[in-house]
Amino acid sequence: MSTERSNGFREAVDHVSKAIARITSGEASAYIDCWALNDDDTLFGAWGPIEKGHKQVTDTFKWVGSRFSGPGLESEIVVSTSSGDIGYTGGFERGPAGIDGGPERPMTIRVTHIYHRGDNGWKLVHHHADFPPLDPRK
Repeated sequence: MSTERSNGFREAVDHVSKAIARITSGEASAYIDCWALNDDDTLFGAWGPIEKGHKQVTDTFKWVGSRFSGPGLESEIVVSTSSGDIGYTGGFERGPAGIDGGPERPMTIRVTHIYHRGDNGWKLVHHHADFPPLDPRK
């Protein structure tokens, strides 16, 4: 489902997708720039960190970026919608990744992003990610 309008949301999502590829190849600054400067920014990270506050969230992303090497993960957006000043995406980040100097291996991360539109356009305010479990029905 996609109900986003021509309000800059699609461009913000595309920008975040490109920044994801950069942080997952070892360079965090582009992804950090996608975030609102907000004390209510939140992170529920795939590797365990749970943070609140812009500084805490972005400091954690510096650590995350430092762990990655390789070509960077590609974003697969499954759902993308916005209404008023709130938007969200849900999907996956997939591709080969080296972690902590190890060899590149396939990686899949399940991700939800929440965006808020403010004076500086659409910015991230929440990131929730995990490593998807196996489907017990299969």
